[in-house]
Amino acid sequence: MNTETNSWIVLEQQLAAMAESGAFEWLQERSKPFLKLMGYYKCAMMEIETKFNVLNEEYAFEFDRNPITSIKTRLKRFVSIRDKMEQKSLPRTLEAMEENLNDIAGVRVICSFPEDVYTLAEAFLKQDDVTLIQKKDYIANPKPNGYRSLHLIVKIPVFLSNERREMKVEVQLRTIAMDFWASLEHQMHYKKDVHFTDDMERELIECAEASAALDLRMDNLRKRAQVRMSKRDADI
Repeated sequence: MNTETNSWIVLEQQLAAMAESGAFEWLQERSKPFLKLMGYYKCAMMEIETKFNVLNEEYAFEFDRNPITSIKTRLKRFVSIRDKMEQKSLPRTLEAMEENLNDIAGVRVICSFPEDVYTLAEAFLKQDDVTLIQKKDYIANPKPNGYRSLHLIVKIPVFLSNERREMKVEVQLRTIAMDFWASLEHQMHYKKDVHFTDDMERELIECAEASAALDLRMDNLRKRAQVRMSKRDADI
């Protein structure tokens, strides 16, 4: 019997014992405040996703193109939250979690061009119900491994039936090329039993630089095409 199968059997036995002892009801009751708070985070992500969808529609109407290619949302899993709190030596309370962790809720906005990243970020941050807590520009200042993205920690209100909650969300804006590199880098680095040599790390950085160069070339082509279209329209 393999280890994974054995672990499932042990888990089933533990759950059966909990059911007999009535511990399920206790666990469910204790988890309600946590699930409620996670629901607030989910609502905050929905609010931000809607804001970017509205901006995307506006720019499509104004400039005849969509600056956003996709929007992804992510809610941190309980195990990841617990591990991060332990790393920070935080007390195991919902108050400490909400106060000290900024990336429980995440929204990733994938844009066509680097200029779109900054244009959308500026328009988003101008909205009067969005409060900027922290900004890290890894496009202008890439991480040592080559990672590029614009990170915003914001606070946004969630309006419920009888209360208003201010929730923190991490917003990442990046181009298609940046997302392609980051997704594959994460996939390779977090694969079990894979050790990256110095040569492999250098090659990853070179790939990131090639990705950034591609972004610039494509952006330049877009601008040249816009100039030609403007000249054509002027001649008509």
